[in-house]
Amino acid sequence: MSQTDTKNVSFFNLLLPVIFLTILIVYGLIIQPRVLRLPPFPLEIIFLLATVFSSAHLIIIGFKWKVIQDSIVAKLAKGFPAVLILFAIGIIIGTWMISGTIPMLIYYGIKLINPSYMYILAFIVPIIFSTMTGTSWGSVGTIGGVIIGIASSVNADLGITAGAIIGGAYFGDKMSPLSDTTNLAAMAVDIDLYDHIKSMMYTTIPSAIISAIIFFSLGFIYPPLSSEVNGNEITETLVAIESMFNFNIFLLIPPIIVLYGSIRKKDTLPILLGSSIVACLIALIFQDFTIVHVMEALKSGFNTSMVSATIEIPEKLTNLFNRGGLFQLNEVIVFTLMVLTFIGTIDVTQAMEKIVNRVFSFTKTKPAIILSSLFSTAFVNSITSNQSATSFIIGDAFKRRYDNFGISRRVLSRSIEDYGTMLESVVPWTATTLFMSTTLGVPFEEYWNWQLLSLINLIVAPLLAILGIGCFYKKNKN
Repeated sequence: MSQTDTKNVSFFNLLLPVIFLTILIVYGLIIQPRVLRLPPFPLEIIFLLATVFSSAHLIIIGFKWKVIQDSIVAKLAKGFPAVLILFAIGIIIGTWMISGTIPMLIYYGIKLINPSYMYILAFIVPIIFSTMTGTSWGSVGTIGGVIIGIASSVNADLGITAGAIIGGAYFGDKMSPLSDTTNLAAMAVDIDLYDHIKSMMYTTIPSAIISAIIFFSLGFIYPPLSSEVNGNEITETLVAIESMFNFNIFLLIPPIIVLYGSIRKKDTLPILLGSSIVACLIALIFQDFTIVHVMEALKSGFNTSMVSATIEIPEKLTNLFNRGGLFQLNEVIVFTLMVLTFIGTIDVTQAMEKIVNRVFSFTKTKPAIILSSLFSTAFVNSITSNQSATSFIIGDAFKRRYDNFGISRRVLSRSIEDYGTMLESVVPWTATTLFMSTTLGVPFEEYWNWQLLSLINLIVAPLLAILGIGCFYKKNKN
């Protein structure tokens, strides 16, 4: 059988590699940890095993290894620019840390919080921080931990506060050009990153505005019992940050460069690397670091051991600041390569496109196509607990169907995040939920109904699909 004989492949043979992958995911990620109480299978290995199975299956039904290999290489080549961006994101985190940019954002973010406006600030401050850094987990683990400490000291409602923090953090994780999930969603459907971000504004901005109004109102309905922050830990944190870095307005130049690139739709990789270079120069000019420290931050990330502070640095602050570097996103990169390799094998037969066309043959309208991709995204994300896997699986499955119905792929990439990225923190069994509740010290049952950004977004996304708002129906191309 040659590469062009894909029409002769039966539906069962198209489906078999996908079934095998599904079995591995269900057993390895659900039954293992939740039924057998054993460690879950690494998702990278799951996709590696699925690749081996898919390749062997293709050879058995008549395809040559050269055909399979060429398809894998083509898929990897297509995804490699995004891999370079992931490396750049790790570099930018390390350089923004050693330049003092991120520490300054944390420092003034802490000082900005007024107990009288606890909930709205708990929402807005993480938005700023996560948009600048592109990470929800990092934002919750850094500024989020500080905010929850302040909320506790003034006896604010911790469930509302946690919901606000997580919502704000996910706004940036969704909208920032530095976010790995944002880059992967755009890559999964082969569209420009900034077109993807612009498309997400249709659902995310209204959801954020409604959330902000509600959080502001909640400050009057459930006000903190105390009007003053009384926390030695917070004071120690501020003093320690001050002793480590010198703050001035020039430290804002690196994020301004990224913001400029976002607005002007400049190529992502050069903008990220340019911002990193400027951050390195700022570290050498304004901070007490040597060129050796800067090089180490580029490679392995910032480490508080580089600082010659006169006071002891709190362990919590060390955990917040020790991050970044070329290898920061190694796991994400390896996982991305494994997923691309698997998809490369099933691309030989155009399996995902044909399966989706068969399964969703009943959907004959544009809103129905968008809704089917939304709910499919929610299903896959809930099973895998991994947005990167969801992006590739749904992107590969639906992008041709979107093309056939004249719907811009920008709507698909947005849908992947609307019911993927935004869903993770309100599904109780995901790794994200476990991280959020553990990091903030607030049980899932207390915060999920206050994670307003995600909950409102889950309503807005299908509503826009039904109404046809922001769906770019008149544009058949990306």
